[in-house]
Amino acid sequence: MPELPEVETVCRGLAPHLEGRVLTRVVQRRPDLRFPFPPKFCERLTGRRVAAVRRRAKYILMHLDDGTVLLAHLGMSGRMVISPAPAPEPATHDHVIFETDEGTVVTFNDARRFGMMDLTEEGALAEHPMLRSLGPEPLGNDFSGPVLAERLAGRMSPIKAVLLDQTVVAGLGNIYVSEALFCAGLSPTRMAATVTGAKAERLARCIRDVLARAIEAGGSTLRDHRQATGELGYFQHQFSVYDREGEPCPGCTCNLAKTGGIQRIVQSGRSTFYCSHRQR
Repeated sequence: MPELPEVETVCRGLAPHLEGRVLTRVVQRRPDLRFPFPPKFCERLTGRRVAAVRRRAKYILMHLDDGTVLLAHLGMSGRMVISPAPAPEPATHDHVIFETDEGTVVTFNDARRFGMMDLTEEGALAEHPMLRSLGPEPLGNDFSGPVLAERLAGRMSPIKAVLLDQTVVAGLGNIYVSEALFCAGLSPTRMAATVTGAKAERLARCIRDVLARAIEAGGSTLRDHRQATGELGYFQHQFSVYDREGEPCPGCTCNLAKTGGIQRIVQSGRSTFYCSHRQR
């Protein structure tokens, strides 16, 4: 599933083509994705000017000039594809097509249909069922070591699992939690409540650093992710531990014959990669 860096990359790719433009035509090619589309979906969008394209956690937010907000999630395999007019012949999994007054065509393609789109109002956005329980944005000004420590307090579950809880920190996923924990030198099996003080400061700093570097690289392309321009992301070439089982970690001082290199364990049904020598 696309994580925060992938969604941020998509938003940044869409913004120059959509912000300030009028949606002259919107085509909905099926009644539902993960959930049914809202009533009069195309009618409510057609003729509206896009004021801004933003992100909250793993959600794309398209703010319109009448106060309507289109909220979209890419699901497991969703992609936003930008192309010039005229709109190309729709492919099998092209489910929503947006055309602008500038001639740009944005197509939402989702083979697995785990994505979703909904319409809400600006004033009701914070209370939308998909957003109201989310934790702080890890790249926002409100995120810090003390804030992270407060949200981890009393949580007697492994730190890896707790960081995947979107009510604790918004937008984190399996890849970037593994990478951030390696950066911070913290074992994924450590109880979350023990990450306090300097450890929490270090982890918060590493979360921000890993996410920022991933965004700069266009996200990670392991399966379905592409930028809105069609380009692949490249952060997978910078992974320290994720998907590198048995390999040495960066700056390795381990005896690989004894440690076996980077280890893979399963936590909450997800693969975790870490160095048992450097992460405590």
